[in-house]
Amino acid sequence: MPAMALTDTSKLLTRRVRLRLPERVRDWLAGEHAAAQRMAGAAFAIRVAGAAIIFLAQVLLARWMGGFEFGIYVYAWTWVLLVGDIIHLGLPVTAQRYVPEYTQRGEFDRLRGFLSGSRWMVFACGTAVAVLGAVAVRALEPWLDTHTVLPLYLACVALPLYTLSNVLDGLSRAYNVIHIALLPPFVLRPLMVIAVMAAAHYSGLTTDATTAMAAFVVAAWTATLVQLVTLERCLRRSVPAGPKRYDIGGWLATSTPVLAVFAFFTLLTYTDILVLRQFRPPEEVAQYFAAAKTLSLVAFISFSVAAATAHRVAAHHIAGDRDALTAFATRTVRWTFWPSLAATALLLALGKPIMWLFGPGFDDAYPLMFILAVALLARAAVGPAERVLNVMGEQRRCALVYAAAFAVNLAGAFLLAPRFGGTGVAVALAAAVVVESGLLFLVGKRRLGLHLFIWPAPSRA
Repeated sequence: MPAMALTDTSKLLTRRVRLRLPERVRDWLAGEHAAAQRMAGAAFAIRVAGAAIIFLAQVLLARWMGGFEFGIYVYAWTWVLLVGDIIHLGLPVTAQRYVPEYTQRGEFDRLRGFLSGSRWMVFACGTAVAVLGAVAVRALEPWLDTHTVLPLYLACVALPLYTLSNVLDGLSRAYNVIHIALLPPFVLRPLMVIAVMAAAHYSGLTTDATTAMAAFVVAAWTATLVQLVTLERCLRRSVPAGPKRYDIGGWLATSTPVLAVFAFFTLLTYTDILVLRQFRPPEEVAQYFAAAKTLSLVAFISFSVAAATAHRVAAHHIAGDRDALTAFATRTVRWTFWPSLAATALLLALGKPIMWLFGPGFDDAYPLMFILAVALLARAAVGPAERVLNVMGEQRRCALVYAAAFAVNLAGAFLLAPRFGGTGVAVALAAAVVVESGLLFLVGKRRLGLHLFIWPAPSRA
């Protein structure tokens, strides 16, 4: 009896609290906006947890392998990330247009064709590029470091499933199953790499770059297959069975401009590691990588702001509310820059002990963090400018901006790396990102009339 009374009292209190809430708040909690916010919050939480796990994996691998072998692993692993983030043909992003469009129109034959065809196209492209990559490694083998050859072959083995995971991510986001999109690649895969390498380390096996790349192959294939199976179960519940219709030409016509932006941004992200390895020993590559990846944790601020604000920018743009768009775009820059500045200052203050976690000699890369911080703050100074320009129809100019920045980065890296090593490629990257941010600001100012910069525009009398 007392338990029943307590339950009735609890229900009454809950009902009273609900009645006191304003109607707009109740609608927000129960409506579509709440679902979108929950999905964005879940995505950010998983990405932050995944970043922590990946950072832990890098520290453990550096400890278990030593600087030389870890540098070789970083080089081969970077090739997978670079190629895999380009050869998905832009279909992961395009999926978030075609899936809701076909569903809303009731064109389920086209929807089934896209769901199946996009996966097969990306897997086939990844397999073809992997075979070509293996042939290239074989042809270049006489000029390659003997320690690098086998890890590069294993990188080719990982490539098809790594690339497929990208399109599975896009399809999962289109169906709002964010756990399927993010948990396998950002949580399961690095945890499996840690598990396999820990088993090798504590059983007395050799923990070199070949072992680490083999662990990555096992993790990439397993995590992607888990992602594929779970997404397929979701699609069976959401999409009725029936015939398939393919519009490959239309899909590629839509995805090509997106792919151009993606490709140049990816090249800008990974050029420093690949060029540095051509002129410097693996130990220096490992040290530079540790410094760069430690500071890259700050980038999650930009990621979260962009993910939470892009749809509101688009809504103001479509509604033609110029004043609201200008004010909101200005606020997004502040939301990005000042937290990024604080986080960067914190990481620079703790940089020495963080570098020590990777093992002996890694603290030599601590000064590089100050140079790389310039790149982070330059990008944060324009906020989510790239996302704003894309949603407002300036995709081609964004691609040109990233192409120019990549050219500066590539030329600077090849010019400075032979003499200055990691310091040279860090300076080249910082210069490229300053160019990128400046050009994004100019495009926003001249094409759209938006002042996307942390310092306010000078007032006019």
